[in-house]
Amino acid sequence: MSTVTGESRFRVTGMDCASCGNKVGTAIRRLPGVEDVTVSVSTGTVKVRHAEDFDTAAVTRQVRNLGYGAEPADGANPTSGKQHDHAGHSHDDPVEVGVPWWRTGKARLTAACGAALLAAYVLGHLAPSLVRPAFLAALAVGLVPVAWRAITAARFGTPFSIETLMTIAAVGAVFIGAEEEAATVVLLFLVGEVLEGLAASRARASIQGLTALVPKTALVEKDGQTTEVPAEGLAVGATILVRPGDRIPADGSVVEGSGEVDEAPVTGESVPKRKDVGDPVFAGTVNAGSVLRVRVTAASADNTIARVVRLVEDAQESKSPTERFIDRFSKVYTPAVLVVGFLVAVVPPLVAGADWNEWIYKGLAILLIGCPCALVISTPAAIAAGLSAGARRGLLMKGGVVLETLGRVTAIAFDKTGTLTAGKPVVTDIVAVGRPARDVLSLAAALEKGSNHPLALAILDRAKADNAPVPPAFDANAVPGEGVEGKVGGEAVFLGSPQAAARRAPLGDERTAAIAALNAEGKTVSVVLTRDGVAGYIAMRDEARPDAREALAALKADGIRAVMLTGDNRTTADAVAAGL
Repeated sequence: MSTVTGESRFRVTGMDCASCGNKVGTAIRRLPGVEDVTVSVSTGTVKVRHAEDFDTAAVTRQVRNLGYGAEPADGANPTSGKQHDHAGHSHDDPVEVGVPWWRTGKARLTAACGAALLAAYVLGHLAPSLVRPAFLAALAVGLVPVAWRAITAARFGTPFSIETLMTIAAVGAVFIGAEEEAATVVLLFLVGEVLEGLAASRARASIQGLTALVPKTALVEKDGQTTEVPAEGLAVGATILVRPGDRIPADGSVVEGSGEVDEAPVTGESVPKRKDVGDPVFAGTVNAGSVLRVRVTAASADNTIARVVRLVEDAQESKSPTERFIDRFSKVYTPAVLVVGFLVAVVPPLVAGADWNEWIYKGLAILLIGCPCALVISTPAAIAAGLSAGARRGLLMKGGVVLETLGRVTAIAFDKTGTLTAGKPVVTDIVAVGRPARDVLSLAAALEKGSNHPLALAILDRAKADNAPVPPAFDANAVPGEGVEGKVGGEAVFLGSPQAAARRAPLGDERTAAIAALNAEGKTVSVVLTRDGVAGYIAMRDEARPDAREALAALKADGIRAVMLTGDNRTTADAVAAGL
């Protein structure tokens, strides 16, 4: 083998708990040329570090032999079609990804086992002489796939699995005449697996749901022609057309046009950012202004959203200290349960002459209640749930160690927008100068009617709440970088930034100072100008959410100090130092 190493990433379906992950990792490590394996059950991914000339197809074959679905993460494997159930067990395969849980192989097996058990009960009442064979048949429906999984796991390096415990306990129950109990326990085991699979699939879906931010298609311009193509096939250097209101399908830079881009899906910033020629744009953001032509700078697998998804998946692959301890403990725990169950079954009858049936029954019960699945899945499941919940709320935590460290935090620095605030500006002040405040609001709302800009929506919402009339505006048009102008009731009106307004009419020192004071409070000010000069001005701010205030109060009560990072030029380190 070459001494140069490479790394390959695979999607593995059907892994629902740490026991599944251990079996997959052990089997892959037995392949020649494999140097290291990292399995993430919560994301359904496996990373393999191997020699450069390693045959990666061997990984998918090995995993499929265990009964799991496997394919390269990039989907490049030409053989990655429907995965056959090599191990005789209906683990989910790639074609089952995204289907309802009740249509998966595990759910079908559980339903079949439940139906067989119900039929055995009915048949037992109708024909008591057939009770034993009926329950044996019902047991076989669920136990045969489980036993085959135990055998294949043992073949590939995991002899002490939860399936092994279940198989030994069920077969032993048959020998002592407890077929009814054995069939019931196997059904409960399968139900538990279905629930585990449902929880795991929901955790994965919450992460992969981030990819829905990127549109499926893009408009590519070439030789004067516009063609709609799949976004995932965009090549670096291609020029794409992004219409107003469309999501940008790829990372790139603006080559023609200018306008506002809503970056809230990626950055959380509530106010759109103006983009001009040469400025970067990100996949998943929304073009809120005019038509933009963008040159693609990153393939779909490397765009901003894809990197966020990979960061979340890598974070879940990073095990916390507790997870590492549980992993080490479970490797000793399972064989220990087998030994204890065996000793309980044979020592009292041999040493004290106790009843064999009674103590074998107790030994089998120990095997069942001693299954390590609940132990080994508890911490990873809690970590996965915490990381996934954070990802859904825009909070990226790099691994379980971060969650465990939170208990020792003494100070927190918060970004303001979308974290402590609602992410939606509201009107806080209406200052009348040359017109009544109600007229100032009406003129501003007239110019902003029909706009989707967050500041425009704030003005329109306030007008609606105050029942202020919104007259029609004519010849309204945006002034790039300044504001909007038009005619309201035959009168020319301008609404824009204080700097742009000052170039059209004098504001005066007093008003300039008042506007500066509002800006110092974190408010954005828009000035209304008419033919008579300044009619008034409106201040808007992204206000703190009530639950954020409660959270900050709770932190303070726990002795944790918090600082809010504002949009000034201070660095994060300076802001933290100043606040703490």
